[in-house]
Amino acid sequence: MKPAPSTAVPRRARRRHANRVPIAVYALLTLMALVSVFPLYWMFVVATTDSATATTLPPHLSPGGNFLHLAKLVFTIVPFVHSLLNSLIIATTVAVGQAVLCALAGFAFAKLSFPGRNTLFLIVVLTMTVPAQLAVVPQYLIISEFAWVDSLQAVIVPGLVSAFGIFWMRQHIGNSIDDELMHAARVDGATTWQIFWRIAFPLVRPAAFVLGLFTFVYAWNDFLWPFIVLKSPENYTVQIAIKALQQNRDIDLGLAMSGSFLATIPLLVLFVFVGRRLVQGIMEGAFKG
Repeated sequence: MKPAPSTAVPRRARRRHANRVPIAVYALLTLMALVSVFPLYWMFVVATTDSATATTLPPHLSPGGNFLHLAKLVFTIVPFVHSLLNSLIIATTVAVGQAVLCALAGFAFAKLSFPGRNTLFLIVVLTMTVPAQLAVVPQYLIISEFAWVDSLQAVIVPGLVSAFGIFWMRQHIGNSIDDELMHAARVDGATTWQIFWRIAFPLVRPAAFVLGLFTFVYAWNDFLWPFIVLKSPENYTVQIAIKALQQNRDIDLGLAMSGSFLATIPLLVLFVFVGRRLVQGIMEGAFKG
């Protein structure tokens, strides 16, 4: 008798079937992507039209032809190029400062023993529950004592360290660096600074990069504090320059959205170049035990 044909599915076919993603998942992801991108597209549409067109119902979903004219007005009314440069200086300095200083503080809280370490870290974490608006008045008084009002350091220095950044780096350093590795480095004669800079920081560099990128975006988009301390047009950040486009009570939506779209282009370029590295940094932190 001939043996009955096997009904078992070949291993390769089973694996292919298991890795197949349902069409509904692709449809849902596509829908979410469109919903996420639509505000940016709508901003560009308004930036190419005028206020009357932007407020009509039903709205016009196709771009107009006034973008170059409105962009020229943006660069004419306010020192937009200088404002972009100021925002770039502030955001880059704050991002690098947070990546290094928060990593240094996180290393101290995670791997160094000193009196009151846990209590001090708890205080740092609790400061995240305090609204940032409550710190505006005392922070302004301190800046005034240093005579930093209407200068870029008034925006840079308060943003060099954050409670979230310290917490973020402390968790990554605590999960990434073994005490035995630090003990071996000390046996070899390494100082605490050498252990941090040559061993700890390279291991958590992806997490520091993610923190720096998030900080860069936050500093670039920050409006309240720069609006309070920066008075001169030559010290404007890009967000204050957009606000300065509205010189009266009548809001020109096309002009405002044109400035906002021009201010968003550097962030889009940044994410195009570092988006993959950002995802890698987040995933690496997610799978560390």
